[in-house]
Amino acid sequence: GQCGSGWDVMAEQCSKSLNGLLGGLAQITYYQSPGITEQMLKEQLYPDLPQQDFKILHEKMVGILRSIASADMDFNQLEAFLTAQTKKQKGITLEQAEVLTKFWKTHKVKIRESLINQSKWENCLRNISWRVDLKSQSRHLDQINTPVAIMEFELGKNDQESEFVCLELEETKVNQLLKKLTEIEESISELSYTN
Repeated sequence: GQCGSGWDVMAEQCSKSLNGLLGGLAQITYYQSPGITEQMLKEQLYPDLPQQDFKILHEKMVGILRSIASADMDFNQLEAFLTAQTKKQKGITLEQAEVLTKFWKTHKVKIRESLINQSKWENCLRNISWRVDLKSQSRHLDQINTPVAIMEFELGKNDQESEFVCLELEETKVNQLLKKLTEIEESISELSYTN
């Protein structure tokens, strides 16, 4: 029997196989798992399916998953999209649509995070901490015991170790920094859509 025939036991097995295939595709495409290959998925999940039929199923699911993930679909969009796919000639079955829906509910957040991480070239800010302290050393005596802000930035990229950058700012520098941040915030507010 092939997936797509109408027996309940078969249908359940087909759902499991398709769920496994989607999981494998997510591992390859979004989670950078080098150990998983298309051929491995075929052998483990669809051993009886002719290679050509597997290739068609594989390409169809890659395309659908890519559409869903790149649009970061919410569940209403997903339902509309999959319903349209079931009505297309050579589209997907209702059972496949159901498996895709369950799969996306489980993986949506993780796939989105993975896509965001893949799109970063530079380090990003992981954490920021600060405290106010009194300056204890200076070349100029009159600057000793003046308050300073000590800021520590934790920077990192994907799975690499963090690097730390430490700054010491006097009051005038803190005020300049706050002024700049306010300007940035105002620019962002102007550029972003107001609902």
